Amino acid sequence: MYRTSDGEELFIVDGHTHFWDAAPANQRNIHGKQFIDCFYAYHSALSPEQEVWPKEKFEKYDAETMVNDLFVDGPVDMAIIQPTYLKEFYIEGFNTTEQNAVITQAHPDRFILNGSFDPREGTAALEHIHALKEAYGIRGVKLYTAEWRGASRGWRLNDTEAYRCFELCEKLGITNMHVHKGPTITPLAKDAFDCHDVDYAATDFPNLNFIVEHVGLPRLDDFCWIAVQEANVWGGLAVVMPFMHARPRYFAEVIAELLFWVGEDKLTFASDYAIWTPKWLVEKFWAFELPDDIKQERGVDLTPEVKKKILGLNAARLYDIDIDAAKAKLWS
Repeated sequence: MYRTSDGEELFIVDGHTHFWDAAPANQRNIHGKQFIDCFYAYHSALSPEQEVWPKEKFEKYDAETMVNDLFVDGPVDMAIIQPTYLKEFYIEGFNTTEQNAVITQAHPDRFILNGSFDPREGTAALEHIHALKEAYGIRGVKLYTAEWRGASRGWRLNDTEAYRCFELCEKLGITNMHVHKGPTITPLAKDAFDCHDVDYAATDFPNLNFIVEHVGLPRLDDFCWIAVQEANVWGGLAVVMPFMHARPRYFAEVIAELLFWVGEDKLTFASDYAIWTPKWLVEKFWAFELPDDIKQERGVDLTPEVKKKILGLNAARLYDIDIDAAKAKLWS
């Protein structure tokens, strides 16, 4: 629970968290080191000095640390835990659904477990989706279109094989497609995170929700022009949030653009844990005010009611979370 300075209690859903292992012992090759080093560079550059972790802790943290940072010391009520397999870079995978399931099953009232698929696997991808639904009852998937697989350096949401996976997801009631479309991470290809393919998939699968994590940054205009015309395209604010500290004017410009184009009902808070921890992000966000010139130019405002939607109410709607029931269970 997060209690504001005037005593109001807010329900917080962190829409994008991970439980990863990028320790040297799990790194398959140089690319595993490059990947986590790039993550750590984002973490170090955009965090307040007192929030920067030692490199060894950042590479591999335990479940107790994660639970504490999110729910005990942190203000989060529920978190969506997302996988990123990266088995070309990591021996046991960077962050798989099966690994995430261990911490989820220990805290079933706190975590919502998502799966993933790679359409380049063909029939095996469809079998994997079936298996995840049967084993975990997943409602969403995290899709990493720049992930390497053999000689392939990525895939597109409008690939024929991807459409077969979307068709199956729709049939099974897996409705939330969380798609990484944002900053590149070494050594992945920047072009593979381009968000133009979202437009095709969102049009052709109107019953699925496409939550574009990182809102396409640094391609914000592309994302906004797609999201404004596709009712089922949402924006996940992972990576956007820490700019409140590092570049507050830039954050104000980005969030105002999103409010103008996408709207307050289709934006979801995310810490991107463990790149950042949610406590300082929520505190800064609740206190953040848009500059007057930006409010006047865009005709938008970051009011307390808008902040409540972004911090939890919108994600609760995506995942059919009964907030009153959750409060009764978690806040008692």
